[in-house]
Amino acid sequence: MEQHDTLRHEIVSLLDGHELSAREISAEIGIGEKEVYGHLEHIQLHKRDLHLLITPAVCRKCGFVFRKRERLKKPGRCPVCRGELISEPLFSIEKSG
Repeated sequence: MEQHDTLRHEIVSLLDGHELSAREISAEIGIGEKEVYGHLEHIQLHKRDLHLLITPAVCRKCGFVFRKRERLKKPGRCPVCRGELISEPLFSIEKSG
């Protein structure tokens, strides 16, 4: 459990004042991209003093913005044009108080 807390602290530190994708977080911390999403979900749900800000993914083909998407992972396909060229969502942290 302590290692997860340490990784989450590292992620929070990285995202404080910076906007990064899960891939960039993965490269900085040295864990898998799938594991990053799990930590981001935990931070989003359980950290009362922090607010996870999400810049939604955007279809590069038609410009559709995935605003109402609840999952943190990058979508596979655009619902409008069915294109697969989609930018990754970006994450940052805002501290409360």
